[in-house]
Amino acid sequence: MVKVIAIWGVIAIGSAFIAGLLASAKRRDHSFWAAWSFLFPPFILILLLMPANKNPRPRPRRRGLVDEIEDREAY
Repeated sequence: MVKVIAIWGVIAIGSAFIAGLLASAKRRDHSFWAAWSFLFPPFILILLLMPANKNPRPRPRRRGLVDEIEDREAY
């Protein structure tokens, strides 16, 4: 059983790494695809079948209210 878990872990980490690289090359959100491919390695097949995004790369998310409050309290 330990061997199965270890093999699954190696596959999951490898799948997440490959999905992150592939998503960046296809101009998709790399963190989204890496996370879902880590949890469910077959998701990398969906990413492979998707066409490349023609739009500009996604912009980073705007900082949330909690982050701004924490920054103010830190000083």
